Amino acid sequence: MEDISDVEVIAPNFKRRLSGVTSTIIQLVPVQRALGQKVATLGPGLPTGLPRIGYCALLRLWGRPKGRSLRVWHARRNVEMLPAIVLRDVLRMKLKVVFTSASQRKHSGWTKFLIKRMDAVIATSNRTAAYLDVPSTTIMHGIDTQRFFPAPDKAAAKAALGLPADRKIAGCFGRVRHQKGTDLFVDSMIGLLPQRPDWIAIVAGRATAAHVSFENELKEKVNRAGLSDRILFVGEHTNIPDWYRALDLFVAPQRWEGFGLTPLEAMATQVPVVATDVGAFPELLVTGQDETGILIPANELAAMADAAARFMDDAERAGRAGERGLARATATFSIQGEASRIGAIYEKLLSGTVSG
Repeated sequence: MEDISDVEVIAPNFKRRLSGVTSTIIQLVPVQRALGQKVATLGPGLPTGLPRIGYCALLRLWGRPKGRSLRVWHARRNVEMLPAIVLRDVLRMKLKVVFTSASQRKHSGWTKFLIKRMDAVIATSNRTAAYLDVPSTTIMHGIDTQRFFPAPDKAAAKAALGLPADRKIAGCFGRVRHQKGTDLFVDSMIGLLPQRPDWIAIVAGRATAAHVSFENELKEKVNRAGLSDRILFVGEHTNIPDWYRALDLFVAPQRWEGFGLTPLEAMATQVPVVATDVGAFPELLVTGQDETGILIPANELAAMADAAARFMDDAERAGRAGERGLARATATFSIQGEASRIGAIYEKLLSGTVSG
């Protein structure tokens, strides 16, 4: 446990189930600490290695941290905004509250009520910012470019995973479910692979209990098409960067997404991307003359198959898109850059130059 007197920023996580928000905290906090930001987590569902405080430490929030007049509470959910408001406004503890919004839909009246009481608001994309009724700063998520980087030897990267080194591979990574569009990827590959014997496809990710039947239906569809040896369901893996490095094409087929890091992870491993027009994908990819990928309408199978075919059938175009994607990911979307920009918000709150 961290000594609360040394903590300037509290990052609560009041949800036990792993989610995108939880993953953000897990990845971001160590980087923030490395940059000198005195951040500690609070709540369940987080790895034991993260710096944390216990609930009893909240009783000491009337006091000040060393060298500061107040602390920052960084909420990412309604359930984390509400207690911060109580601590600050009812109990008069020395806090400023910042909220990060990733939602791309109209907020409920309750959420709007909470957001209006924040001292600062961060939006994870410009599209997200458009749904806010208060001023915000857009800070897009970043990725760890020390983990996600190109394969020095693509064939060796494939062989290391037990994949055929002499085949090109299209991949779709993430939870296996309808919302994520896994069926669209599978259907597009069923249509494309018979005419492209040098390609295979992999689906990497977990189907939770509620979606196992959906995954089984997809596997049966692949089996009926006679492609069970070419469309592979490889499950969930902790070494996911290794799987990206084996790819020659990445497809993000989501029907809906809050933000979505998978295209960035593919770009950082120098893999061209086909992605739907959801979440932050339009702000991550560059299309047109300097393309890093192809953007398509959501839930349109024909458009997905056509876009994938354009990269599958044109190795030079795919190679150029991969190189540009790598340059864009490393220059614009590193997690260190994200942490630094968030740190600038913290510093303004801690120094009293931003007020609610």
